[in-house]
Amino acid sequence: MRESDGCRVLVVNCGSSSVRLALLDPATGTRDLTAMAERVGSAGTTVWVRRGVEQRREPVADGSYPEVLRQLLAALTDTERAGVAGVGHRVVHGGQRFAASTRVDDEVLGELRELIALAPLHLPGNIAGIEAARQALPETAQVAVFDTAFHQSMPPVAYRYAVPQDWWEHGVRRYGFHGTSHRYVSRAAADLLDRPLAELRMVTLHLGNGCSATAIQHGVSIDTSMGLTPLEGLVMGTRCGDLDPGVLGYIGRRLGLDLDGLLDELNTRSGLLGLSGLSHDMRTLCQAARDGSPPAALAIEVFCYRIAKTVGALTVALGGLDALVFTGGIGEHAAEIREAVLGRLGMFGLRLDRPANLEHGRSTAGRISEPGEAVAMVVATDEELLIARDTMQLA
Repeated sequence: MRESDGCRVLVVNCGSSSVRLALLDPATGTRDLTAMAERVGSAGTTVWVRRGVEQRREPVADGSYPEVLRQLLAALTDTERAGVAGVGHRVVHGGQRFAASTRVDDEVLGELRELIALAPLHLPGNIAGIEAARQALPETAQVAVFDTAFHQSMPPVAYRYAVPQDWWEHGVRRYGFHGTSHRYVSRAAADLLDRPLAELRMVTLHLGNGCSATAIQHGVSIDTSMGLTPLEGLVMGTRCGDLDPGVLGYIGRRLGLDLDGLLDELNTRSGLLGLSGLSHDMRTLCQAARDGSPPAALAIEVFCYRIAKTVGALTVALGGLDALVFTGGIGEHAAEIREAVLGRLGMFGLRLDRPANLEHGRSTAGRISEPGEAVAMVVATDEELLIARDTMQLA
């Protein structure tokens, strides 16, 4: 990594309706400033800016991405602005074109626009954020860091679907997501184990409102649970995960839903929310299960079963397992979920260390399994820091 020399990187994460910013030191991860805006693109947009313990909130009259970025960037002091060595942008989808983080120019922007069909909810916001940052900081390097890039190392046997050849020619394949998180925690886990990443056969579990699992061998992704879109794979907060495609035709006819309606149901009303009928939030469901709710208990059981089943499949892809890593909001904080998952994985030599499991994930990272051939552990993810480091390398 290029020496930061006290410089900072501005990390920009523009979602479908939100913007998050962080000004941080890529060497230490220290945040000088964090900011966010919600309901971008609509009336009632609000901006929060936090510097140290100080936080302020203010409305944005024009809730467009350029105006939100302008207002957020205006929070930077002249000294902070002058010290920005580069702006790193989280970009959800890089298609088959981008296998690594890339410095943005007009040509790259044009290629991103051609990929919008692959991620129509997110790429327009990602692009708007890049354009706004280029306008606000025209002399500063802009770098795109792709969620999908880490998984471009997957072999064809892992990324091809068994669909007609002309579908493949239209880009229908498995891409995978959460790549920045999986890449960060795999490196951090290797450091904690004091073993070379290239020697480890590892499954990383990013568990939050969105969930994915990745098989990492020799430091690269060889398979992952998400596919063409983030809808495939594990059960998530409101997303269904793996589903028989025949369900779409059957239930569409029964309920009179068109394709857009079906996709909305699978993305926003399924997953933990659909199973429980109560909530998409694991904390709420765990409490409800403790209080005796059968639907909440079932939702949790299905969630953990599908994770364990996927770990087993990815272990086959790896030819064995040295480390299982939990991360993300649920992975880092829900000890009872980790316990339930590990309870199904004894055949891989993983035995829960209950005291360690209760301790880690609150404020520390580390091992949560008894000593053995394989180890389970918790590692807090830091996607912003990885984006900042990639940006510093290319700035």
